Amino acid sequence: MKAARIPILFWPFFMLVLSDESQTFKTEVKRNFTKQNYYLIPADINKEVTILDLSYNQITLNITDTSILQMYYLLTELYLIENSVTILYNNSFGNLSNLQILNICQNSIHTIQQGAFTGLTTLKQLYLCQNKILQLSPDIFVPLKNLKLLNLQGNLISYFDVPQLLHLELIVLHGNPWNCSCNLLNLQNWLNTSNVKLENENITMCSYPDKLKCYSIKTVPYKAECYSKLPSPITEDLQINFQSISNSTFNSSLNNLTRNSERGPLGKSWAFLVGVVMTVLVTSLLIFIAIKLPIWYNSLISYKHHHLEEHEVETYEDGFTQNPSSLSQIPDTNSEDTTVIFEQLHSFVVDDDGFIEDKYIDTHELCKEN
Repeated sequence: MKAARIPILFWPFFMLVLSDESQTFKTEVKRNFTKQNYYLIPADINKEVTILDLSYNQITLNITDTSILQMYYLLTELYLIENSVTILYNNSFGNLSNLQILNICQNSIHTIQQGAFTGLTTLKQLYLCQNKILQLSPDIFVPLKNLKLLNLQGNLISYFDVPQLLHLELIVLHGNPWNCSCNLLNLQNWLNTSNVKLENENITMCSYPDKLKCYSIKTVPYKAECYSKLPSPITEDLQINFQSISNSTFNSSLNNLTRNSERGPLGKSWAFLVGVVMTVLVTSLLIFIAIKLPIWYNSLISYKHHHLEEHEVETYEDGFTQNPSSLSQIPDTNSEDTTVIFEQLHSFVVDDDGFIEDKYIDTHELCKEN
């Protein structure tokens, strides 16, 4: 009797477990749109979709695509393999807080903006393999607090700083042209001291310099000088203090610039005053010239008296010699008029002393003196 009661007592518990499992299977909605030659993410997909595969299309993840993705907030897996994505913009997956797997391999991604993965707090697996990524800032992965797998295989990365990923378990880095200089020492120390596993360690090789090509990035031997470049705790403290001092200096300089900018109108008023004074001076000078110019012009025109040159006298006499008939055309006059005319004609005759006689001398007074 007691044995019969036990199943009855646990029956509600079994029913609850079964209902949860059935509910889990019911909420998983898969949609496959591979090789459909889509240029945009379809907007007519069931809003309750949880697994969406859009691989092998022409999707670029532009602004229109990111706005459409916001509608599918129940997504847990998103596959965009071999599309036409070149840039991951800020907030590309902002509303996909349930996303756990994101695969964007085999695209042409060369730029990942700082906030590209904002909102992906539950993401566990990120695949960025076989793209054209040259460099990555470790701050890009800060929003991925639960990331466990990071695949960067087959890119163009030569240097990679230690990412701030506390829960990371597996990282894939082979197929990149690693430069095993001193700058890569931090990454090597992180791979050797943390719990993160480097997949395909034996083929994750150095590409530069040539003498280290036979070494894995995890086992490459570094010289003592590289270790001396690593910042010690004291050095880090000094760097922090120096940065704080630099920031204070920058702030004080900024305040000085602000004060100077506030004094700017004073300088402009001085410039305006100088401009007004110069305008008044130039205007006064022009007015003075306008008043005096007619007077100067009349004085210059009225000054005509000058000594005649010898060639001018000869020319004047030759003109009269060549036209003697002009005297015959003079009408009948008395003897005094004839004398005056004769004297006027010979007023420019050259004397024996070599001087030229001025025509302005009164000839009547000259005759009386003679």
